[in-house]
Amino acid sequence: MRMRNPKYKDEVINNCTFLIQDEINFPNNNPIHIEIGMGKGNFILNMALNNPDINYIGIEKYSSVASVAIKKIQEYNLPNLKIIINDVQNLSDLLKHKVEVIYLNFSDPWPKLRHAKRRLTHENFLKLYDNFFKSKKTIIQKTDNDDLFAFSIDSLKNYGYEIVELSYDLHSTNIPNVETEYEEKFSKRGIKIKYLKAIK
Repeated sequence: MRMRNPKYKDEVINNCTFLIQDEINFPNNNPIHIEIGMGKGNFILNMALNNPDINYIGIEKYSSVASVAIKKIQEYNLPNLKIIINDVQNLSDLLKHKVEVIYLNFSDPWPKLRHAKRRLTHENFLKLYDNFFKSKKTIIQKTDNDDLFAFSIDSLKNYGYEIVELSYDLHSTNIPNVETEYEEKFSKRGIKIKYLKAIK
């Protein structure tokens, strides 16, 4: 269910100083990592706090959700974190040859077969990401959904990616990890988190 618009949504978005509209301007040439579907922003905020030498962009399709993230992030005034409110399919020109890592955290699994093309690891999206990447392609995915994870592994391999890290229980490994809001909820319910890192 899509969340209702917070009362402060328009004010927060209109006053956001780190919202990207037409051009990406970071004050340095550090690598750019993006999270597609940033949700309420916990992951992208903590990644930016922990890694000041990397620039982060959180992408969120829904302004109601993005406004919650913006409200959370704005108090930190981080130079290495920006937000885009848009469908990732509209960002081919804006992100062209700028990205080094893509994070896909708890994306909608689109469980029905007829909706497979909407999954963010479908071949159609992998083709889109080709245009985003600066050089070597790196995709990192976390999910609670077994079927989406199996689909993603096959899709990535068929598209020429190598799975260099793989876990069906991320929290039992020593892989560095920053939790998302969904991840924290799932973990408390005893649901194992699936993780992969793929390069091409």
